Amino acid sequence: AKPKDPTFHLISIKLTSFKINLSNINADLTLTVHVTNPNITPIHYSSTTMSIFYDGSFLGEAHVKAGSQPPRSCRVLELPARLDGVELAHHAGKFFADVAKREMALDAKVEISGTAKMLWWEHRFKVHVECHVTVDTVFLDVIDQENESQLELFLA
Repeated sequence: AKPKDPTFHLISIKLTSFKINLSNINADLTLTVHVTNPNITPIHYSSTTMSIFYDGSFLGEAHVKAGSQPPRSCRVLELPARLDGVELAHHAGKFFADVAKREMALDAKVEISGTAKMLWWEHRFKVHVECHVTVDTVFLDVIDQENESQLELFLA
């Protein structure tokens, strides 16, 4: 059977801390992500970092721990993330307009590498994921999202 792309769905965003000091402003978040492995093989993946962008500028990152997922299964991951408030301040006009309309668009990109065991052989794979998410700026609810993933399987 031809391998299928895994699916990713952002369930929620939770603000865990907001720190202001003389040199910077940081916001720590937890991103809750639902991941589905539709394939008939288990997968093992290495740790990686998801880049988060606002208005085209790098805003922060979320950390994905190494792990595994059984075949044809769903899993919920909690990803710790840190956003740079100073970078957000560079987009103050757009940010305050987004807060006023209670909608903020964020983009995220991640590349996950790992192995999938088929019979006696382990095959390397890479999944490239791009997400476009619209978030309620008051309650941090996910209003809308578009997720695209591309699976690349290395047979040699």
